[in-house]
Amino acid sequence: MLRTTLTTKPYLLIRKFGNYSIPKQITNEPIKNFGAADVKDWDLLRSSIMKFKSSSIDIPLVINGERRYYDESKGKKRSYYKQPNPADHGTILANVTQATETDVLDAIAATKNAKVEWENFSFFDRASVFLKAADLITTKYRYDMLAATMLGQGKNVYQAEIDCITELSDFFRFNVKYANDLYSQQPLESTAGVWNKVEYRPLEGFVYAVSPFNFTAIAANLVGAPALMGNTVIWKPSQSATLSNYLLMTVLEEAGLPKGVINFLPGDPVKVTELIVNDRAFNSLHFTGSTDVFKSLYGKIQSNLVNGVYKDYPRIVGETGGKNFHLIHKSANIPHSVLSTIRGAYEFQGQKCSATSRLYIPESKSKEFIKDFVGTMTSEHSKMTPTNTSAGPLSGGDLHSFIGPVINQQSFNKLAAVLEDAKTDPELEIIYGGKYDNSKGWFIQPTLIKTTNPNHEYMSKEFFGPILTYFEYPDAEFNKICEIIDQTSQYGLTGAVFARDRETIKTATDALRYGAGNFYVNDKCTGAVVAQQWFGGARMSGTNDKSGSGNILNRFTSIRNIKENFLELTNHKYPSNYD
Repeated sequence: MLRTTLTTKPYLLIRKFGNYSIPKQITNEPIKNFGAADVKDWDLLRSSIMKFKSSSIDIPLVINGERRYYDESKGKKRSYYKQPNPADHGTILANVTQATETDVLDAIAATKNAKVEWENFSFFDRASVFLKAADLITTKYRYDMLAATMLGQGKNVYQAEIDCITELSDFFRFNVKYANDLYSQQPLESTAGVWNKVEYRPLEGFVYAVSPFNFTAIAANLVGAPALMGNTVIWKPSQSATLSNYLLMTVLEEAGLPKGVINFLPGDPVKVTELIVNDRAFNSLHFTGSTDVFKSLYGKIQSNLVNGVYKDYPRIVGETGGKNFHLIHKSANIPHSVLSTIRGAYEFQGQKCSATSRLYIPESKSKEFIKDFVGTMTSEHSKMTPTNTSAGPLSGGDLHSFIGPVINQQSFNKLAAVLEDAKTDPELEIIYGGKYDNSKGWFIQPTLIKTTNPNHEYMSKEFFGPILTYFEYPDAEFNKICEIIDQTSQYGLTGAVFARDRETIKTATDALRYGAGNFYVNDKCTGAVVAQQWFGGARMSGTNDKSGSGNILNRFTSIRNIKENFLELTNHKYPSNYD
């Protein structure tokens, strides 16, 4: 019996505190190009698309591993939301169960109950769940995840590939690396006979993750980062991305995620959130979405804190909006700047928080820039006509198109109103685009607008669509336009300068130091890659905690310092106490 104890205990200690090594070669997942020669990839993708289009899927709540459906025959009767295909809004992709008050309270209880076991898993046991999920996404479920993201969120195949496959798996894998690095950071042994240790505890309560429609990868990181660190999570997905998000939830379960660690809770955002943030054990908000909603939640949490609702100071981690700029200098390579701006403004229909939505061109280069820009947009092979990027030619769409639909009727109405207002505003002129159509899908034509007023609302207000507004500035006023860019918008997310002149690059970089949390030189202001460009902005763009880096993991840990003394005192006096 003694021999068994001696051989077992060290193994248990290793499992809990570490001595394993994570995979040494954690690198960015390669992007599949889906070129003309990639016939097998296209065939597998079409098969997955047809599978999801063949019938609507009933999506349940997942609370403590239990599926709860809206259908009365499967349990308590609940309401449901019909998630449409934004490119063909008459097609319903999923019937999404909506959480009741009882469901929300049960989810809260599930996070508390699961926390005890999950936080006592070794880091390596937790990490294995996310490493396996990354491998499942990039292999077994790759084409299903692509199809769900393309159909549900209106992405073309390349935009879906860099989102729900490469970035998503990169988040899971690199977070494991960053967590391992974090746990290895320990304090100095300051004096003889003392052992100083740091314990990276999960937060004492639970995390509430609110994810957006536009990136499946963001949803994965919002729930995955805190869960990896030993936290339990309530996940409220966007109604417009539930199909891909639910598929992700099932992948995590297949990868070994224990019941109750992440609870999947689609439902009315106001009602669900109200119950969650009023719970005493609420300990963190991990949010990506609109600035106004984040401000409202921030205020609610602050009010609850002042009124003694919480046991702890909740961690608030948020990434919100942007009014992102491209600044062109007279020394810039104009063809490159044009193509970079088209990509930055119109990829995924401008529905990226980092999308280029304001443009500043020097007067001496404006004519050349706009001619090249419009020429590219109107080219016969530009693929810039909005279409169903997930349907294929037999369904009246184009799997190879650059532009697809905007996400829903609300977004379509807002953007259509912006275009109509531009047609009658004396300070605005539509140079290209301006059309829209919602007869089959929610399609907004990519649009370029010129303004004569650098302080116009169209240069400061986020539209979250394929609308780009530009201003011509006098060549000699480059420094002044940097000041205007910095002061025009409330946001500070992304921006780019295009110039060959090094002194100009330095001037812009210094002047716009706080104008963008992600600043690009001679590159578009979108497309941050996990581990390469840590992503996030400040001002009203969020808390700038930099997803894709190890910084964000710190927000979901609560450090305990442990000092252990091995020496015994023989006197209460210090040397200075003696005469």
